[in-house]
Amino acid sequence: MAGDERTEERTEERIEGPVEERIEAATAWRPGMLIKRAEQALIAEKSRVLRPFGLTVPQYAAMYALSLAPGISGARLARYCAVTPQSMTTVLKTLEARGLIERRPSEDHAQVLVTRLTDEGARLLVEADAAAVAVERSLVDAFDADELAALRILLQRAVDVLT
Repeated sequence: MAGDERTEERTEERIEGPVEERIEAATAWRPGMLIKRAEQALIAEKSRVLRPFGLTVPQYAAMYALSLAPGISGARLARYCAVTPQSMTTVLKTLEARGLIERRPSEDHAQVLVTRLTDEGARLLVEADAAAVAVERSLVDAFDADELAALRILLQRAVDVLT
């Protein structure tokens, strides 16, 4: 296969120059590297703008999901926020300790906790969301409408291929 041959050529080839240039040259064909760098840049910027609100990106994501779907399960929250269920448990405990969410036993199942934003959590989310949306808007604004549509299609195809 052409892809396999290209990979073999790249790994056998010895690239000269500074370390950063050698790494860049050896990995330039790998889309995963660029996707990861874009994700890291997005998370770093969101972390920066959420810091004044005392929120991490997973905490913000959980609060945002709860604003859209009050009572959503911890497992579903974890999937939405792309964290493990164990990490989501920690996120929820932290938010609860800060009074930003409340967790109460379900009326239907005593073992199930129903999680909702508190009034304080909803107020904080409005402010934090404005900051997070500004980050997303700056990213969207870097593309024209056709580029943005193509980017979404290509990223979705990458997800589909890998899942």
